[in-house]
Amino acid sequence: MQATIYGIKACDTMKKARAWLDGQGIAYHFHDYKTDGIDRVRLEQWVDAAGWETVLNRAGTTFRKLDEAAKADLDRNRAVALMLEQPSMIKRPVLEADGRVIVGFKPEIYAAHFS
Repeated sequence: MQATIYGIKACDTMKKARAWLDGQGIAYHFHDYKTDGIDRVRLEQWVDAAGWETVLNRAGTTFRKLDEAAKADLDRNRAVALMLEQPSMIKRPVLEADGRVIVGFKPEIYAAHFS
């Protein structure tokens, strides 16, 4: 099984998710989309799998700093464009494993997936 975890290196939630994977002995590749970027095709796959409402991190400071016009009338295409422009608006982490996409980190969800 090849797992890839996407996010930002300094993010606390990313650290928890990576520590959980390490603790379970699960091999994974880490992709830092702040430094390595993210391509439209992959982002759209996540949006198709989990919904743009889940993938877009509205609670983060990057999104909250947007002017109201940029936040208004969001739809799939506008959300994808925002996340491509500023990858820190993508909720963290995004885990790809066994053909599945898991957005966010909850130990019980990871445990169920890898059991």
